[in-house]
Amino acid sequence: MNAATKCGGNRPDQFPAGNLFVSVSEGLWDNGAACGRRYRLRCLSGNNKPCKDIDTTIDVRVVDFCSQRPCPSTIVMSMDAFAAISRRPDAKINIEYAQI
Repeated sequence: MNAATKCGGNRPDQFPAGNLFVSVSEGLWDNGAACGRRYRLRCLSGNNKPCKDIDTTIDVRVVDFCSQRPCPSTIVMSMDAFAAISRRPDAKINIEYAQI
């Protein structure tokens, strides 16, 4: 069961193909203007070399505001997005991101 998002509520069409979506913290949220924004992400580093490939990038869509207080990071990736760039689901990684 999916919880409603701040951007699209319960609409299934807000989620991009492959479930490559993210929630963002206050710094990127922009009073909700971040909804639907797309970012290109790349894994840079982490303990025990968690990045699949330093040259691999993924494109993600913002669908929600980070609900945790404080938010653990600037961008919180879906499990599928995280798995696309990290070898380990429990890793803490440093990413590079740019709005596209």
